Amino acid sequence: MKKDIYGLIICFFICIFFSASLPAQVTAIGVNGGISVPQLRSSGNNEISEGYESRLAAVFGGFADVGITQKFSIKAAVNYTGQGGKRKGMQPVTAIPPDLSQLLPPGTMLYADFQNEAILNYLEIPVTAKFTWGDKLKYYINAGPYAGILLSATQKTEGTSQLYLDRAGTQPLGIQGQPMPAQSFKADTDIKQDINPINFGLTGGIGLTYPAGGAGEIILDARGGYGLTSIQKDTKANGKSHTGGLFLTLGYAYTFQR
Repeated sequence: MKKDIYGLIICFFICIFFSASLPAQVTAIGVNGGISVPQLRSSGNNEISEGYESRLAAVFGGFADVGITQKFSIKAAVNYTGQGGKRKGMQPVTAIPPDLSQLLPPGTMLYADFQNEAILNYLEIPVTAKFTWGDKLKYYINAGPYAGILLSATQKTEGTSQLYLDRAGTQPLGIQGQPMPAQSFKADTDIKQDINPINFGLTGGIGLTYPAGGAGEIILDARGGYGLTSIQKDTKANGKSHTGGLFLTLGYAYTFQR
């Protein structure tokens, strides 16, 4: 894991070095931060990974934008990015107590009505091609690949519910003909061991830049991203999900001529 992190960071600085060695027009170094609106997208028919909606999270980081021509540049960044999704209502129960699972036939799926949030945090390193137009007020588009390093993964659950043998909630689980009492689902579970440590994907977006006095610029950026790698290690048991979402940031960059 540490070798993967070091390798990606080295790749980032190699991109900066080779971009800087080109006959660039303008170089900018900056920081930004804002809101991440991620969502987990299921790509299979496994109900364990289906039904997640968007959640709100944070995104922030730093970047280097190295101009190749007056309108074309290479932008490399390192971002802390909140990913994941949330699901509420009747859904599969993935953590069944061992003493209860021993009483059930193998492969039995239980359901309950509770809230479930998957909180995934990544260190993402995108490298994008950027095209800029305009004079004082400039606008741009950019796109390219990114690599994400998983920093943490937590499943946060809340609520109280009976257990059911069907998703419709018509067959409550019982012992000796009596329904079991409602169970508490309040828990914060570390699921990092179940998630792939590296995620590769594509990102792209649009933005506006405006002079902020001297060599400074204010940058308003909106971009989207989609992970090409399934986040689950065991896709047979846990299904296939891909990260993705919308990222809105406000930033500041210092620019200088070469």
